Amino acid sequence: MKIAIGLGENKNVVEAIERFPFDDIVIAKTNKELLDYIEDPTVDGVIRGSLESNIIKDLRCKYPHIFRASVLQKDGHVFLLTPVGIDECDTKKAKRVIIEESAKVIEMMGIEPKIALISGGRRQDKGRSSKIDQSIDECEELTHEFEDKYDIKHYYILIEEAIKDQANIIIAPDGIIGNIIFRSLVLVSGITSYGALTLRQPNLFIDTSRSQTTQGYVNAIELISHLIDSKNK
Repeated sequence: MKIAIGLGENKNVVEAIERFPFDDIVIAKTNKELLDYIEDPTVDGVIRGSLESNIIKDLRCKYPHIFRASVLQKDGHVFLLTPVGIDECDTKKAKRVIIEESAKVIEMMGIEPKIALISGGRRQDKGRSSKIDQSIDECEELTHEFEDKYDIKHYYILIEEAIKDQANIIIAPDGIIGNIIFRSLVLVSGITSYGALTLRQPNLFIDTSRSQTTQGYVNAIELISHLIDSKNK
């Protein structure tokens, strides 16, 4: 197993690496180095580490259709929250791709997908605004489209019910709302984050904050190691 991780000003990355027994973790000190590792067939997975956030902009220049799914854990339950990039998932077509790709990741973990679609209101809120109506209608259509393929349910605006039911994929109405949900859960409420998987590029890639704690980087390395092991089985 070979993992590449970016090292910027935050040296917690180095402390995280030292906690792992395997030697094959390589350090990239620039965006270019890290992007090269994403396309390197000898590398199994890549972590942003503490490099600047413009790495995502550089990555999107090469792979325009990528999106991010945050891997979160609450009371022992692991789930994906997506989309979490503010410029992601502007169309129903994009949401369809996110459902399919997120399901692949959960299946890679050896878990059966249980998908929760979140919209802008309750069922009885239809008619209050065209934006709410569009959000609800879109989720209803996607639920019907995928109901024969996945365990999928439209929870309307009730994200708390989706988490209570232990959905393992939560699809936010769009990337802006997804980003706000992420910040509320992780930065305000303090639930565990393993980083954000960036999907639809050659190698596994986990986006982490450049101001992450040592444990945060440890979580990301543990996650990517688990995914690599599952992928190679």
